[in-house]
Amino acid sequence: AALGGGLSLLDAAALLGRDPAPSPAGVLLWAAQTVPLLWRRRFPRTVLAAMTGLFALFETLDPVPGKTPGPYFLIFGVYAVARFRPLRDALTATALSLAAATAVELVTGRAEPPRPDSLNPDSATAFAAYFAVALLLGCGRRRIEADALRLRDLNERLRAERETNARQAVVAERARIAGELHDVVAHHVSAIAVQARSTEDVLADDPGPGLRGVTRIAETADTALVEMRRILGLLAVAGDDGAAEPSLAHLDRLVQAAEAAGCRVWASVDVRAGELPAALQASAYRVVREAITNVLKHAGRTGIRVVVACDASALRVEIENGPPGEDHRPVPGSGRGLVGMRERVAAFGGVLEAGPAPDGGWRIAAAFPLEEGR
Repeated sequence: AALGGGLSLLDAAALLGRDPAPSPAGVLLWAAQTVPLLWRRRFPRTVLAAMTGLFALFETLDPVPGKTPGPYFLIFGVYAVARFRPLRDALTATALSLAAATAVELVTGRAEPPRPDSLNPDSATAFAAYFAVALLLGCGRRRIEADALRLRDLNERLRAERETNARQAVVAERARIAGELHDVVAHHVSAIAVQARSTEDVLADDPGPGLRGVTRIAETADTALVEMRRILGLLAVAGDDGAAEPSLAHLDRLVQAAEAAGCRVWASVDVRAGELPAALQASAYRVVREAITNVLKHAGRTGIRVVVACDASALRVEIENGPPGEDHRPVPGSGRGLVGMRERVAAFGGVLEAGPAPDGGWRIAAAFPLEEGR
């Protein structure tokens, strides 16, 4: 609209300098031919029809002798109807406009009859060529905008699906962690209850000052076990796969599996880590397992460095791998592995960091506070 209107106004200004000067009505009729373009988005077919009518009126009245707009203004209307209307409507409107404009030109003698071997700007053949180009450009723009709209809609749905999957992943991971913590903690709390009752039986013949305390230990252990099962039952139904609880003593299995897959593994494990609570060791083990699994999926055969360090304040686990091989094709992932690792570390009040390494690989570092782990 801006381009068509600008050309129309520019030509109208040029007409005022002609000698003899055209009538004001002729100048206004010339400039009015692009005014309908202001409504091209809402009423493209009506706009093209109005422009065709103004074109026919100008050519018939000939208010500016020797001046003809030709098809140049009408191609903007053809472009608009092709862009904002379905193809069938655009073809129909364009054909009608072309037929009307060509008929007027031929009747008034301003254009030569159609000739396939001539593209004279004032020929009916040129009219058809200009209309065809405008129609193709408008249809192409309509197609691009429709594709962009579909892509935006698809991106919105994918984003919503990712958010839903992420929430489901968090819920599922918490349920799995709840089950694991139940298996570990329930075992030890049950042992406390049994040992406390055994001590109570031994001291029954010779009650001492600690008898009441031992009784309270048993009662507290029973209560804690019931409450813990009740709370974890709200989180998830714990599953039992019958497998032994993993610990940091089993890291050699992960190392052997990675080496069997073609990776070069360097591992360092602090011996003090083996004295930590079983639940903490199990979560640290699974962080290492998930990290190595991600390396195999996303980097393939590369170097892996595993460090498990322990001091008075925290258990620290670090897994770093080198850049992927040139011939490796990453395996698409769901993103739940990283979510699971974060949940496992957060369950003990810790923090997990994940990001690219300086050499182009990937680094994961987890810190488990021992005060929370105990």
